[in-house]
Amino acid sequence: MVVGMRFQFLCGVLCALLSATNLSAQQSKSPQSSSSQKSVLPDAFASWHTTGCVDLPERPELSQEAGMREFRACEFSSGKQKAGIWAGRYRDPSSAYEVYTSLLRPTMQPSTVGRFTAVDDKGLLILVGNIVVGVNQPRNVSTKDLQELTSIIATGSDKTPLPPIREYLPKEDLVNATQRYALGPVALRAAAESVGKPEIVALIDAAGFAQGAELMLAQYRRGHDAGVLLLIDYPTPQLAELHSHHLETAIAETANMAGTKIERRGSLLSMVIAPSSPAFADTLRAAVNYETQVTWNEPSQTATDPPWAVILYRIFMGTGVFMVMAVAFGVAFGGFRIFIKRLLPGKVFDRPEQMEVLQLGLSGNKIDTRDLY
Repeated sequence: MVVGMRFQFLCGVLCALLSATNLSAQQSKSPQSSSSQKSVLPDAFASWHTTGCVDLPERPELSQEAGMREFRACEFSSGKQKAGIWAGRYRDPSSAYEVYTSLLRPTMQPSTVGRFTAVDDKGLLILVGNIVVGVNQPRNVSTKDLQELTSIIATGSDKTPLPPIREYLPKEDLVNATQRYALGPVALRAAAESVGKPEIVALIDAAGFAQGAELMLAQYRRGHDAGVLLLIDYPTPQLAELHSHHLETAIAETANMAGTKIERRGSLLSMVIAPSSPAFADTLRAAVNYETQVTWNEPSQTATDPPWAVILYRIFMGTGVFMVMAVAFGVAFGGFRIFIKRLLPGKVFDRPEQMEVLQLGLSGNKIDTRDLY
């Protein structure tokens, strides 16, 4: 009885120790998880550090459609200088690029901070993988400090390449900061509003976002000519052909888009919305930087027939080799047979009990097989 009570006491102590260990492990992990959730924007960079963060910051309009994962907006200070910085992490670089292009303003110009940056008097936008960063007072922060901030953020970003459709837009006659990328209806509505073409919204149902369509548009201007080039890329040429008919129906039912032509190249559809002239629309569609490539993965060989003289020579040589080999094997087998019969007569080959001779019986003498040799 005493032994049983001691065993129960030891089991209780062991369970209590294990529970305390698990609780301490969970408590030690919780600060790490909370800090990892805020890693989208560091607490300090260069000589800058946070002085306070907004509990419910204002987020970009497309955050929900782009699959926002984290968002943080804080005030930073360095000496007497102050700057407001926000950062949002999204589903992937394509979703972040969707948000980035929706925030571009016509007054923005590329900056020296990095490749995917845009700046004006109101603020600076930075695209780092699947993270979009905004700086409200960029003049207060040096370019070197902003580049250090970008490097810190890049360590926790997704390095997947950006969508290739952005490279399909022609560079000539492009109106700066009018590029818009859309993966869904919310982004397309915002893009149509930004370029002043609300009739584009009529294409939402026919565009096929549910089938993986990606849309890119931008304004173009050359002298008195102007228009909005719209590109839609699909996973396969078959889907592009199918949705081209849906889009033609939607265009025919929209008054301001009547006469808009759709051109298909592989899996890409291109059209010019409200062009100033049909010739300018044709020029824009022809300038799209898209080429289809067919890759043949099966290995191929070049068949070449040798001359007839070589063929005949090889035939006679092969036949001669086989004849010589047949004679050699025949002589070898015959010599071996004779040698064995001389060495062991009637023991291996032509044994009398195995020899059978057919005879007509014309004479009364029986044939002895041994007389044959």
